[in-house]
Amino acid sequence: MTVSAATKSDQAEDFPSSTAATPARRRVTILGSTGSVGRSTVELVQAHADAYSVEALTAHRNVDVLAEQALALRPAIVVVADESCYGALKAALSGTGMEIAAGARAVVEAAERPADWVMAAIVGAAGLPPTLAAARRGATVAFANKECLVCAGPLMMDLVARSGATLLPVDSEHNAIYQVFDFSRRSMVERLVLTASGGPFWSLDRAAMANVGPEQAVAHPVWAMGAKISVDSATMMNKGLEIIEAHFLFGMPEERIDVVVHPQSVIHSMVEYIDGSVLAQLGTPDMRTPIAYTLAWPDRQRAPARRLSLVEVGQLTFEPPRPDRFPALRLARDALQSGGGAPTILNAANEVAVAAFLNRSIGFLDIERVVEATLSFVPPATPKSLDDVMALDQSARRAARRFVG
Repeated sequence: MTVSAATKSDQAEDFPSSTAATPARRRVTILGSTGSVGRSTVELVQAHADAYSVEALTAHRNVDVLAEQALALRPAIVVVADESCYGALKAALSGTGMEIAAGARAVVEAAERPADWVMAAIVGAAGLPPTLAAARRGATVAFANKECLVCAGPLMMDLVARSGATLLPVDSEHNAIYQVFDFSRRSMVERLVLTASGGPFWSLDRAAMANVGPEQAVAHPVWAMGAKISVDSATMMNKGLEIIEAHFLFGMPEERIDVVVHPQSVIHSMVEYIDGSVLAQLGTPDMRTPIAYTLAWPDRQRAPARRLSLVEVGQLTFEPPRPDRFPALRLARDALQSGGGAPTILNAANEVAVAAFLNRSIGFLDIERVVEATLSFVPPATPKSLDDVMALDQSARRAARRFVG
């Protein structure tokens, strides 16, 4: 359902409509503007205000931050996905002349509006319909949502090929690979190496991990991230999801995608070529760097990230992953090898299990138990459409909730 309200009487002289954008400015839409990636994107747009105009901002339910962003950026439309928040958003932006809308369908419609560049930063499977909508019209889509390729990789890549859209990965690992990957000569690439920080529990044994709580799991030692992705980092499921994402985005077989633990998070990932050359992208662990890369692409722009000093870092260390302690990596590889809808099931079960852990309904090690049980229980039918993906996603969630209970 879409709820919308904006009339000419709402307009005030001190808040001109942003629809009359300067032609030279890139028109942008930020889906999920109140999350960690969304806020960093807003910061960069504000820092380069002469280069961008904002078409749309969307959020799930954080009306206070969304309204603050809207007053600063003056988008043409502001959308809150939770319809119960519509009244509060409308009141907060009364008299500004901005169009206000609410509901899941309104988020998709925001993605369909004529922005040149779209940041897809909605967490989880909920981000899939609006991201696909932006890609369908041929936009440049910067995506921080792993689930788009994990849940619907073949559909997404086929849509991009047909529409002429450009996919720019925001995840630091895939963004690093994108910067050094020779797309014109894919056959020259030997393998991809995804780096992982190891998360907060890298040095713990299984007995100790059984007793950790949400506060410890979200306290990432290097990166500042949202709660869900922080837990994924703690289980190393994030790296499993990234293997699946890299498989579809770069067309690389699963067995040629490696993971190495690199606690300093200075090398963000690497590409090895058939002559033995290994190209890496380095930088301080700051999401504003890959966001800035996608925002200015194919050019570059200044970002406020602290500059890297290898002298200060002193040393870079690497370790192999520990599948005995972190079985999520194995579950993700198994799902990718199984094919069909298995990655969709993996993602849905993980979202349910992580939410249950954050709500203290299950323990930390129960996350992998719920995911593995759901993968064994739900038939991995191959989705042929977005409706198929969403139906399989819902089926997997129902099963995962049973295993949580």
